[in-house]
Amino acid sequence: MSQTPAPLSSWARNVSPSPTLAVDAKAKALQAAGEDVCGFAAGEPDFDTPEHIKEACIAALKAGKTKYAPTPGIEPLRTAIAERYLADYGHKVVAGQVVVSPGGKFSCYLGVLATCSPGDEVIVPAPFWVSYPEMVKLAGAVPKLVLADDRTGFKLTPAQLEAAITPRTRLLILNSPSNPTGAVYTRAELAALVAVAVKHNLYILSDEMYEHLVYDGAKPTCVATLSPEAEARTLIVAGFSKTYAMTGWRIGTLVAPAPIAKAVSELQSQMSSNVTTFAQYGALAALKEKEKTAAALKTMLVAFDRRRKFLHAGLSRIPGISCLLAEGAFYLFPNISSFGLKDVDFCARLLDEQKVAAVPGSAFGAEGYLRLSYATSDEIIAKGVERLTRFCATLRK
Repeated sequence: MSQTPAPLSSWARNVSPSPTLAVDAKAKALQAAGEDVCGFAAGEPDFDTPEHIKEACIAALKAGKTKYAPTPGIEPLRTAIAERYLADYGHKVVAGQVVVSPGGKFSCYLGVLATCSPGDEVIVPAPFWVSYPEMVKLAGAVPKLVLADDRTGFKLTPAQLEAAITPRTRLLILNSPSNPTGAVYTRAELAALVAVAVKHNLYILSDEMYEHLVYDGAKPTCVATLSPEAEARTLIVAGFSKTYAMTGWRIGTLVAPAPIAKAVSELQSQMSSNVTTFAQYGALAALKEKEKTAAALKTMLVAFDRRRKFLHAGLSRIPGISCLLAEGAFYLFPNISSFGLKDVDFCARLLDEQKVAAVPGSAFGAEGYLRLSYATSDEIIAKGVERLTRFCATLRK
């Protein structure tokens, strides 16, 4: 007699799938079926990777760079990353403090694994990137969510942080510029939060993936440069996906004090070995061929800034919607709570009735909002706003 298979692990049973990828997959399925869908769900630039980066990867492939690489990354890339932090922020690090991983998501997860043990608490400000709580749970730790809504500009306050800390708190996750809100903390705001973290001897995981995508004079802050105490406990996560339109390349970076970087590298050695070898040479070209890279980034920034203002203006004209103008990344996070409809239902009906794909705010720990990505064309933004306006009008009847 056959037996019923044993249940899946607690990790598999308790993890939640990515809601952003789920919405994007449904939208793409509708498009494949011939539907005219306005997609605002995907968190990736709609630009191609710059040619000089692709050519460097191709050259490496032709040169036989197809074998295993050192676990933390090839030495020239790690050195270039260290040099980049010195040039951009005055942050002095050496190659040994740099770990190159298969995507920023994996860099974050390794950072959590290196600093947290089962039962430890991790403070996650909401709205949060959807993967933070899940990777905390996969490490056996406990995510402690603290909501910072549009009344504070989607920014955690020192008082909120202080109130959330317990004897079990081990790590604080910060994300500026923010996915999903586009909020950018000022240096003074981050310094105030770091002072609380230092006071309570917490590690800080600073996700700075969108650091170069800022507008209106906003300045990114490298959290590790705020003080010697901050430097001693901060893990900086960044990467190539958003800035250089390299989402499919899966190259993330982590910079941390040497003991933490060593621990992250050892964890990675047992989980993924190394980032695709020839892809790392493309990343190296992104950092070394600075003029070409800067020109490509400027083109993207000009387009993103125009779309940001265009989408915000359109949303601001819709009765019942309020929306802060983001200072970074490529998302807006409008408040739709006035319609009295749960955001999940709002998004489901919006996709079914108007063929507009958006991600509900509850996926990011903030009920009553939407995340709309403006990493799409002006045509789609115009058409999507028109459809959203029509949909909202039906809800107000």
